[in-house]
Amino acid sequence: MTANITVEHVLIADSKGSFVTRPLPEIQVELAGIPGDRHYGLLRPADVRQKIYKRGTMIANRRQISIISYEECAEIAARMKLPEIQAEWLGANIMLKGLESLTTLPLGTRILFPDGTGLICEGENPPCILPGKVIESVSGIEGIKSRFVPAAKQRRGIVCSVEREGMIRSGDEVHIILPK
Repeated sequence: MTANITVEHVLIADSKGSFVTRPLPEIQVELAGIPGDRHYGLLRPADVRQKIYKRGTMIANRRQISIISYEECAEIAARMKLPEIQAEWLGANIMLKGLESLTTLPLGTRILFPDGTGLICEGENPPCILPGKVIESVSGIEGIKSRFVPAAKQRRGIVCSVEREGMIRSGDEVHIILPK
């Protein structure tokens, strides 16, 4: 897939107790993710998403990096009747532009950056109520949090793990390689 896809924003969730991210001009990624980010680590405790493991069991971290698309955020905003949805509110680490159907990328898709940095799509990031609460707080619109999950269904982006370390910068061109 070689459409004109670029990195619109790179972000980090480094505030204690919050998944909200903040923008940076670039992020260094290691095999364990983004140093200092709340999802950094080769391992993480199993949670409600992994029903086959007892909660708290240490498993491979397949949620190191969260990616969303500008186009899908615009669609979520329209469905919620809001002027915009910012990457920070969703806890995203990367916002891509030029990829309308990011969330539908299949498991195993490679995302490559100019310096050779490589990420692997580990699947859809299903929407939950937490971003809805942030959107309600930021917008000041009482009760809007309940609109997030239905509006973001199959538009919430993907989670990735790091396959090759390197640097990701705002403005980078991205190459998508679909699995065979």
